[in-house]
Amino acid sequence: MKYDYLIVGAGLFGGVFAREMTDAGKKCLIIDKREHPAGNIYSKKWNDIDVHWYGAHIFHTSNKDTWEYINRFGEFNNFINSPVAVYKDELYNLPFNMNTFSKLWGIKTPAEAKAKIEEQIKDLNITNPQNLEEQALSLVGKDVYEKLIKGYTEKQWGRDCTELPSFIIKRLPLRFTYDNNYFNDRYQGIPMDGYTSLFEKITEGIEIRLNCEYREFLRENSLKENEDEFERVLYTGMIDAYFDFCLGKLEYRTVSFDHKLLEGCENYQGNAVVNYTEREIPYTRAIEHKHFAFGKQNDTIVSFEYPKAWEQGDEPYYPVNDDRNNELFEKYRELGEKEEKVIFGGRLGQYKYYDMDKVIEAALLMAEKEK
Repeated sequence: MKYDYLIVGAGLFGGVFAREMTDAGKKCLIIDKREHPAGNIYSKKWNDIDVHWYGAHIFHTSNKDTWEYINRFGEFNNFINSPVAVYKDELYNLPFNMNTFSKLWGIKTPAEAKAKIEEQIKDLNITNPQNLEEQALSLVGKDVYEKLIKGYTEKQWGRDCTELPSFIIKRLPLRFTYDNNYFNDRYQGIPMDGYTSLFEKITEGIEIRLNCEYREFLRENSLKENEDEFERVLYTGMIDAYFDFCLGKLEYRTVSFDHKLLEGCENYQGNAVVNYTEREIPYTRAIEHKHFAFGKQNDTIVSFEYPKAWEQGDEPYYPVNDDRNNELFEKYRELGEKEEKVIFGGRLGQYKYYDMDKVIEAALLMAEKEK
């Protein structure tokens, strides 16, 4: 077969790009090394509960065009993300808002909360933060930092906050209203038929080959008597892997998931997302999936998330965008620009963390450039 585009990676970026180019009259083939489509937004039915297999995915955007675009492929419910945080035997609302401050200090008004935070910041007398701990303390004071930031952040990064650079936290949103809505975006929700169904509708009519690793695919294809041909390649995998790590390896953080079916338990934690902010508890979050869809099933499924450093064979989730890695990526990006037939996109190809709406917008922009 002759294709206009070989798209490496059946995730949201690759799917949206393939949809746009197909609608423009181009012939696309998507390949993915995993046994399922949809990348990290993949969801799986288990005991009639739609499980976000790679962690909570809550679609949110302030871009009306992006919202209308994704709604072409599936109806969304009205789920609003309102996580809570557990610190020892205490429970706090997130994001940091008046409910949080009232629980911390027994205050009622925004003026009281602001005065408390300003007092704590002033007492610390940090004028030039040298690490993440000092940066966070200079923004929110001791109580919020020690109970809600310190342990969670150290688990995420696998290092003490005093060993992390200050630029990781540029700001910490403090809301002086009694509002537990985590996102400020106007449009929010979860696909009512699940993310996998959504992805299948995005890629309807487009050929997808699973269990198909890029290098192995090229090798096997070259051995065929009538091999497939491609005018262009969109590569959404790790850009350093594409170049065989010739300049060194970029760093990533990853997450392992422990999915548990709790039979006979209708409601485990009363909320979709619960953060555990003590460092002594090894997981960062517990996700109870039925609450994303307001489920009434007799059983429930809870996923515990354990962050760790990425190693070969793991799924890379979060680029570590410090100075060293950004400089290394820039060198790989320059190599990528010399590839005549290959373009790089997505979180791994562009070494940048994207929310789902930004993935869609970046894929649409790349498709427009290609057209």
